[in-house]
Amino acid sequence: MSLAKAIMRCFSYTGFFKDFVKQKEIQNLQILEINEAGSLTNFLVEIPNHTLKVYPEIDMMNMNIANMTFDLVIHSDVLEHIKHPIRGLSECYRVLKPGGYCAFTIPMIVDRLTIYREGMPASYHGSQENQPDFVVHTEYGCDAWKHVIQAGFTECRLFSVEYPSAQALVAVK
Repeated sequence: MSLAKAIMRCFSYTGFFKDFVKQKEIQNLQILEINEAGSLTNFLVEIPNHTLKVYPEIDMMNMNIANMTFDLVIHSDVLEHIKHPIRGLSECYRVLKPGGYCAFTIPMIVDRLTIYREGMPASYHGSQENQPDFVVHTEYGCDAWKHVIQAGFTECRLFSVEYPSAQALVAVK
């Protein structure tokens, strides 16, 4: 819900996501979705220029995509699994057109700063325990916005639906 809200707000739309994807302006967007963004994927597929890339088909730290291809990049609960998350966000920046948006979710611990888990015991979230591709490299905290700016974006917006558990971030190019 927070990701849908964040995306719709970027385009000044109020209403339901199922109606949002049918808008002419939205139908003309070039959209990259990295892994499935939960139930949003079912609606995003209605957009003609929607591209879904699923790991391992795509390496977020080195995307084989031309510069300035997309208007919108979407990913949900992916960045914390990327060994170098700023590099992953930099790649999102690179493939976005000027004025484009990167909308995403990450698990965040609100009252703590971000920690890198290198040298610590492996950590997983969800049902993917003991699968190397699903290890958590970064535990995000209240300073998660810093990675957005360090990746080159000029602005980071935060959207909340059910504080403290449902935040989405939007990086603006």
